[in-house]
Amino acid sequence: MLAGFIDAVVGGGGLIQLPAVMILLPGVPLPTLLGTNKFAAVCGTSVAVQHYARHVSIDWWMIAPAAVSAGLFAFIGSHAVTLLNPALLRPLVLVLLVGVAIYVFAVKELGLIHKAKHGPQRARWLAVIIGAVIGFYDGFFGPGTGSFLIFAFVGVFGFDFLSASASAKAVNWTTNVASLLYFAMHGNVLYGIGFAMAASNVVGATLGARVAIAKGSRFVRVFFLVIVCGLIAKLAHTLLLQH
Repeated sequence: MLAGFIDAVVGGGGLIQLPAVMILLPGVPLPTLLGTNKFAAVCGTSVAVQHYARHVSIDWWMIAPAAVSAGLFAFIGSHAVTLLNPALLRPLVLVLLVGVAIYVFAVKELGLIHKAKHGPQRARWLAVIIGAVIGFYDGFFGPGTGSFLIFAFVGVFGFDFLSASASAKAVNWTTNVASLLYFAMHGNVLYGIGFAMAASNVVGATLGARVAIAKGSRFVRVFFLVIVCGLIAKLAHTLLLQH
């Protein structure tokens, strides 16, 4: 439920949900843990997208192609998990998240006003490229995907934080679905546990979307910084344990 709430507001629900399944399901193979986590995440994200779409203007002409691109590359990324070690990305992701946190904190008015930076055609192609890169990352590794998407929509496209969060959910939904399809095709989903997680995730996502819409961009900006700092602490702790 907590993961669904956080994910609906600014992404980063995996910061709580994935470590939880790893701790509570010892001995279960990693692909099965990832698949079960995605099953719950898809349900929560679906509800969040519906809530945002009813209350926040989403530029579907730009977001839809980005979502398709992200979904395709998330499927590829999920396959890459079986070939490469995702932990290799941790140092790079840690550096990127620190940079994101510093930039958002330093630029006080960032994401508080919605002002497009690019023309429609250029924005569409940029969104497709960003969707492909972040989609692959989500399928391959995952932590911070929602935060990276929000930062991209705010920093690259000039969205306010609320619009960025709504748009990020739409793209994140396709990456979750694509990854889930891959894991389900290979029998890597524990449906009994997944349904229970999904029900709680949906409740949390419903509350999270409603709070974000009611509180607006300033609230989402502060919440975004808190979650990014949490991701930084989590990744740094993991890296220190490895050494």
